[in-house]
Amino acid sequence: MTGRAYAGLSAEQRQMQRRAALLDAALDLIGTDGFAQLTVGGLCRRAGLNERYYYESFTDLAGVLEAVFDRIVDELAPAIVTAMTSAPADVPDQARAAIGAAVDLFAADPRKSRVAFVEGINHPVLARRRSEIVRQLSLLVMTAGDQIYGSAPSSATAPEIAATMLVGGLIETTMSWLDGRLPVTRDELVDRTAELFTVVGAHVAAQPANTG
Repeated sequence: MTGRAYAGLSAEQRQMQRRAALLDAALDLIGTDGFAQLTVGGLCRRAGLNERYYYESFTDLAGVLEAVFDRIVDELAPAIVTAMTSAPADVPDQARAAIGAAVDLFAADPRKSRVAFVEGINHPVLARRRSEIVRQLSLLVMTAGDQIYGSAPSSATAPEIAATMLVGGLIETTMSWLDGRLPVTRDELVDRTAELFTVVGAHVAAQPANTG
């Protein structure tokens, strides 16, 4: 019976739909009220599912939070790469496109920023996952810098330090803007941040190579 198709969907497809419904509900609950308010019963009621369907996809609520977090990341990285590759070859334009894509994703749904940047700090499992994502985004910035500038910096660690500071600063600045603590327009936020990325990138690339 479990392998039969129902309403044109296989058992696996129906399970995937239920899991997606649970993740949608979890995003709403965590992004609105925080992880501390998340319960199995509340999650299933929000998703409109029997609790037994929760256990076919998850073993604990930390796994739910991690899955929601990963789904946001799976949206973010492609959005940044697509924006950069679609932008003109001009460095400032590419920086504005990439940063604008990230800002717009979180501005369109502030719940995602709470899950990624607020709850990700407060939960021990997600704190580690959040650090991994910051590093991945920093590596993305470093790769873009290598492609744009193509020169060896004075220190092998200089690009990593610069990229980590820029990504971390962008996260905090975007959070302040979303919370209303930074009274600037979306374009001002993107333009000023892109200027910093461009200036710092050029500065790091212009340093003479360390031959000693």
